[in-house]
Amino acid sequence: MAEQFLLNLFIMVLWVLLKDETVLRIQTVMTGFIIGSFIVWIMRRFFGGQFYLRRVISVIKLILIFISEILQSSVVVIKHILSPKIDIEPGIFKYKTILHSDREVTTLALLLTLTPGSVVMEVNEEGNVFYIHAMDIKRYKSDLERSLKVFEKAIMEVTR
Repeated sequence: MAEQFLLNLFIMVLWVLLKDETVLRIQTVMTGFIIGSFIVWIMRRFFGGQFYLRRVISVIKLILIFISEILQSSVVVIKHILSPKIDIEPGIFKYKTILHSDREVTTLALLLTLTPGSVVMEVNEEGNVFYIHAMDIKRYKSDLERSLKVFEKAIMEVTR
């Protein structure tokens, strides 16, 4: 995928040089990048891998999912904080993940820990079981499991 990106940059530089403008303009650079992306997309079968921008789009998608989950869980935590009587039942549950590599497992653990209301307490030796502390286990365990599934799918799109 690195060779696809380098080829795209090379085509972009050629485009800028062939335009022969006295001042470097962002429109010319972006046009060259878009044209280069299109040419690399057409030639993608010669590289033996998937198109490199697919991974970039997957990373952006993962970031947007993470921001969405942060906002949703922040609203839930704020509701609990602002309620006159705090009625929560904290607890720990076990979650078996489908991710394999250390990088994928670490990413999932960090994403979940950074969302308010949950913390990954421990990961077993094999790296496929998480022990997660939830702020309100009875009400939000299913939501946490749904979030974990969404994170797993997005992480697999980025890493595989």
